[in-house]
Amino acid sequence: MSLRPDNPLLVQSDRSLMLHTVRAVIDAKGNAARDKDGAPLTEEHPRFAAARDALAGFAELEKSPDYLHTYRITPVSIWNAAALGLTPQGIQTTLEDFSCVPIPRNVQSDIRQWMGRYGLLAIERRGERFELVAREPGALQDVLGHEAVKKLVLVDAEKRVWLDGLSRGTLKQALIKIGYPVDDRGGYVEGDRLEIRLRQARLSGGAFKLRPYQIAAGEAFHAGGTVVGGNGVIVLPCGAGKTVVGIQVMSLVGTKTLILTTNTVAVRQWREELLDKTELTPDQVSEYTGDQKKVSPVTITTYQMLTWRRSKTGEFEHFSLFSRENWGLVVYDEVHLLPAPVFRVTADLQARRRLGLTATLVREDGKEDEVFCLIGPKRYDVPWKVLEHQGFIAAAHCTEVRVPLESNLKQAYMAASARNKFRVASENPAKTRVIEQLIEKHRGGRILVIGQYIDQLNALARHLGAPLITGKTPNVEREKLYDGFRTGAIDVLIVSKVGNFAIDLPEANVAIQISGTFGSRQEEAQRLGRILRPKSDGSAAAFYSIVTLGSRDQEFAEKRQLFLTEQGYSYEIIEAGELPPIAASAPGVAVAAATTTKEDHA
Repeated sequence: MSLRPDNPLLVQSDRSLMLHTVRAVIDAKGNAARDKDGAPLTEEHPRFAAARDALAGFAELEKSPDYLHTYRITPVSIWNAAALGLTPQGIQTTLEDFSCVPIPRNVQSDIRQWMGRYGLLAIERRGERFELVAREPGALQDVLGHEAVKKLVLVDAEKRVWLDGLSRGTLKQALIKIGYPVDDRGGYVEGDRLEIRLRQARLSGGAFKLRPYQIAAGEAFHAGGTVVGGNGVIVLPCGAGKTVVGIQVMSLVGTKTLILTTNTVAVRQWREELLDKTELTPDQVSEYTGDQKKVSPVTITTYQMLTWRRSKTGEFEHFSLFSRENWGLVVYDEVHLLPAPVFRVTADLQARRRLGLTATLVREDGKEDEVFCLIGPKRYDVPWKVLEHQGFIAAAHCTEVRVPLESNLKQAYMAASARNKFRVASENPAKTRVIEQLIEKHRGGRILVIGQYIDQLNALARHLGAPLITGKTPNVEREKLYDGFRTGAIDVLIVSKVGNFAIDLPEANVAIQISGTFGSRQEEAQRLGRILRPKSDGSAAAFYSIVTLGSRDQEFAEKRQLFLTEQGYSYEIIEAGELPPIAASAPGVAVAAATTTKEDHA
């Protein structure tokens, strides 16, 4: 294939990919056009968007400055691509199609080698026993040279490799660490049968019908009930109905189900969705939380509940829930947040069907390989922009508003440690005025203000007279405030990190992020996701990230934006002074609020 020098992609031997987002504007004489100040003029590269979408299938975005995006090809990114049906030749064709220089031979070799490793080893059931088999005999010889693998298996006189059923997860963990992702076809315990019928009309009113991509996602996981499927991760944007996909999978599997999610509010939302969209009765769906610990054919609990213990060295007292019933399916909601102790118990659950649901496979702790081998590979993925164009999630305009650091804080900022510099910049009081301007600009909308630091949020809640939800807000009060926001009694709601995940607020159309968790890409995606439910009037959502100009706050904001940039979103950068001033005639920025007390803001 002949290379085009005007292509946007440069593939380097370290497996990094440099993608040009723009190119020079050429005038009628064939020269680089310049503006009135003599600076070169640029335009978006005509092949940038197509290249970005193609690379997302097998590479990870690492950096996204204005003109040059950096991706990296990794073993896990290639194994997930293989699980979705991509081939080494297909990836090479894509790279050659967009590259302006020849593809380094070692990159081609690495892709072939890594993809060749996917499924090279498999676990298969032989009656009541499990065997580790290989497409190539040399692979077994190779892995048995590693002590971490050798101690988990038994090699018989015929050189066949056997393992105990309870060692499946531990063995897969050991093998992926040495570059061998295992295709586990050992099958599943079927679990106690439970018929879960989907309603044609929701209990709350209105027709209920699965969307085409939801049907495709559920079928990709289920794989007709064969051992080819039954484990893995579905990746869909926030607002695209991941819970509905989970419900569909439950219907396809038809067994008792254990659902793990992030907090008690999410537990109750799952229960409401199940009762609204299936024919399950209230006594068949229960919550297992700090408020009530009931086990039913469908039981919903939280990661925090499962990992609770009386002391750091004590036992996880609620792990028994995994074996309390003969579960045929375990659903991991927001699987990218799976805590380490749950990884350990999941290693023993390889005989149960396992479904992970998430908006992003990005884990800030780098344990994507653990999700891959213990929950399963990526089974279905739809780019956010695709669903936006189809009208299934709202269009969103992302804006980064840069605010100067208040002069009285500059000395404290310069003297602070790197970590404290970030906090000083994040809590910049000058952000308050910007929030007021944005609330005024979007008066009449439903506005979420999201932040990281409780002191900052408390001060803002007092200043605006708006209700605040933090981790200490009782669940009853949280639900009361969320309901007030849904009905319009509250039009500005301030939330801490508890607002990042699994909150159903379809009316929200503006999100203002005032501080975040360092460079957390997953957090940025989840926060944008709070406002992506389609709006009844078809209007777009607005996402603002307020950062302190020229500070650590700004540096980490650039890192947080990586995943969304990969999904096709771009951030307009503006200075705080560019925002319209609050009109003198405007009645301030008072917000409607539910009846609260000072204690509610604690």
